Amino acid sequence: MPHLTIQVTPNVSITHEESFLKALNKVLWDSGHFGKPTDIKARILPLHTFLVGVEDDEQTNGFIYAHLKIMSGRDINIRNQLAEQLLATIEETLGAEQSGRVALQICVEVEEISTVYHKKMLNE
Repeated sequence: MPHLTIQVTPNVSITHEESFLKALNKVLWDSGHFGKPTDIKARILPLHTFLVGVEDDEQTNGFIYAHLKIMSGRDINIRNQLAEQLLATIEETLGAEQSGRVALQICVEVEEISTVYHKKMLNE
């Protein structure tokens, strides 16, 4: 734990996906709220079909949605801090890569995972 899932529309440019995920994982690790660096798991899920608004036929709008799931017990201030740090890192890392053709929305949600969660390490 935590799990970070990034959804991104195809009109948003991410030149180096691995470096992008590494920057996000690093900001989570540097927050001091997680036990081991290998506890942090991140992935990018590209979206193939999307619509922003009701009439964006030219796809001039795009978004990145970051969904962070963490174990319960962290107060709202910590969750807000993590969301703000992720948002700032996404903006800082990807802002310069965008062509300016796409109006980019960055959304971050931090959610507590269900209390029913099991994990097992293999080959440790």
